[in-house]
Amino acid sequence: MHLALFAPGMSTPNITVLATGGTIAGEADSATRHDYRPGQIGIGDFLARVETLGIDAQLTGKQIANIGSEDMSPAIWTHLHTACLAAMGDPDCTGVIITHGTDTVEETAFLLDLTLPTHKPVVLVGAMRPANAVGYDGLRNFANAMRVATDPDAAGRGVLVVMGDRVFAARDIRKSRTRGTDAFQGFPRGSIALVTPSALDWFGAPWRVGADARFTFTTDLPDVPILFVHAAMTADYVERLVSDKTRGVVVAGLGEGNMPDAVRSALAQLAAKGLPIVRASRLDEGLVDREPEDNANKFIAARALNPQKARILLQMVIAAGTTDPAAIQAEYDGR
Repeated sequence: MHLALFAPGMSTPNITVLATGGTIAGEADSATRHDYRPGQIGIGDFLARVETLGIDAQLTGKQIANIGSEDMSPAIWTHLHTACLAAMGDPDCTGVIITHGTDTVEETAFLLDLTLPTHKPVVLVGAMRPANAVGYDGLRNFANAMRVATDPDAAGRGVLVVMGDRVFAARDIRKSRTRGTDAFQGFPRGSIALVTPSALDWFGAPWRVGADARFTFTTDLPDVPILFVHAAMTADYVERLVSDKTRGVVVAGLGEGNMPDAVRSALAQLAAKGLPIVRASRLDEGLVDREPEDNANKFIAARALNPQKARILLQMVIAAGTTDPAAIQAEYDGR
């Protein structure tokens, strides 16, 4: 099968493929088993399978890691970021594709979106079914990612994620289901394009202004835990979560970032001592706006970011030396 990804007369694109493992590189003991092992196929084997699709492109692979993405770490992020910068600095490189597990793909994508320039496409792609399962979606998703990574209009859109014939921006994407090839949604925007191996339709213009990265990547990410709020929660949960190493806290709050009064009081005391406290929501969708008490409590509202992305942004902001709550709030308002 030949996939006509490129217009006639267009030079053959040169794509760098950075592999980190995940279900897209996973295998099970049989084609019908539910359990499987992620990160079993190396980049060489994977690209050999891609070659059978007949895609007219030069693919250069590099194995960054071969893990389930639940084991993603700052060390792997550092290696991945360095490899992305090297590929983007190569004048022969058309774009970058990163194969990744789906459990933390939204966090890796958002971190890279904050710390990479946008002059070349960077596309993350994964799969919900292992490579030897009935209905494996990995090769189709990868062919779709190729379509996006080689499209000139993909530049300037920030880091992108391709799953299930849809393209999502890193700041919007979130995994919303445990199974099925339609496991991802976007908020506040849904998908920003529909893609197949032979077609790509964008829904709007690029949103980023300028090609520079928003933050400098750091290998020393500040300690920022997430406090998951629930019924009957008491203040001692805060005491058990926060240590001398803690540099900030993100609250996965009820509804629009709510929490019991005792928990709010304990966090306000920490904020008064200079510890940034960000209110997000444990719900899948919805804005967390500032409330009247935030000024007195020195809290920050996460706006459209879910807790895991709010955490990454707070880590970047703190690492950049920003500690004033109003200045930190401006960063979340800018998302």
